[in-house]
Amino acid sequence: MSDGADLELVQGTLDVLVLKALIFGARHGYAVARWIRDTSGDALSVEDRALYVALHRLEDRGFVASEWGLSENNRKAKYYQLTAAGRRELRAQSARWTRYAEAVFKILQAAT
Repeated sequence: MSDGADLELVQGTLDVLVLKALIFGARHGYAVARWIRDTSGDALSVEDRALYVALHRLEDRGFVASEWGLSENNRKAKYYQLTAAGRRELRAQSARWTRYAEAVFKILQAAT
């Protein structure tokens, strides 16, 4: 951001961002966080704790599954991938967020 301030994630946003990051295939937590940061143009960064809480919550809800594997650096890492239920949830949340964002933009663009 041009003013140097970081955007804070609105509560509930992280789940949909994580689901979107996993649409492209299995990723470990660091890769999910990096994808969010890079895709947002460095405007959004996710704290490790928040990310892993979200990943575990999504796993508990059956939206992601995990398995251990080796990272690019030959380190043991837990990889997360979308389940069929996770793909459905991503579609539903994406539609809700799109409607929400459009409504907020309408309000922000209204003449005062």
